[in-house]
Amino acid sequence: MGNLFDLSKRVALVTAGGHGLGREYCEAMAEHGADVVCNDINMSLAQETVDLIKKHGHRAIAIQADVSKPDQIERMVNEVVSELGKIDVLFCNAGTGIAKVLHEMTIEDWDKVMELNVRGTFLLMRIVLPLMMKQKNGSIIITASVAGLMAGAETRSLPNVTYGTSKHAVIGITRHAAMTYAKYGIRINAIAPGAHHTEPLAVPRQETEKVEKWITKYIPMGRLGNPSEIKGLAVYLASDASSYVTGQVFVHDGGFIA
Repeated sequence: MGNLFDLSKRVALVTAGGHGLGREYCEAMAEHGADVVCNDINMSLAQETVDLIKKHGHRAIAIQADVSKPDQIERMVNEVVSELGKIDVLFCNAGTGIAKVLHEMTIEDWDKVMELNVRGTFLLMRIVLPLMMKQKNGSIIITASVAGLMAGAETRSLPNVTYGTSKHAVIGITRHAAMTYAKYGIRINAIAPGAHHTEPLAVPRQETEKVEKWITKYIPMGRLGNPSEIKGLAVYLASDASSYVTGQVFVHDGGFIA
């Protein structure tokens, strides 16, 4: 069967790959042989990721684009296909959260989160799926969250109603699209991270230590995740190792919602 985790000759596009878990996804793809496209709204961060992963000897390019904007997504995908010929793996990873309770949230707050987290995922898949349908294969991995599987304590210290609702929505996209596109050889799964040592806890920096201490009390493993620990799951879902897996949500949270 060869190396089921080998990603040689594959092209992976990772959105929001300039930092956090997105950067880990980019590194994981390159470490296992893939050519990587790192997208981020911040071009300097995307280029930092590319510089890190070029040491693996595979092609890597950085592309700036706002994935909530259809014209920018189309430009990005056209550039990827022009430069690298195809897209085998898509990580719909870009997202945001606003730490407000519902009655204090503005319409603009709500729209901002939904536009990036839900609409952005839809727009990416809408453009990339036809490419994968022609190829008769592909893997799409959507970053959900444990907030999309449970309702946490109502607290100002954590992203709540908009973030959680948006992540419930992308889990719905994952499951419904997986059923529709399985016949084309396309697998669609989601990763639902819990708290990791990355920047986006959606809280002011001065509150981060307090929030991490609060969350850790509810994690059976007694700690937050290290970002690099998610690499194995990313490679599994991108590779032939998961060839009979679609429509699933993989929780990566140290037992938080168990």
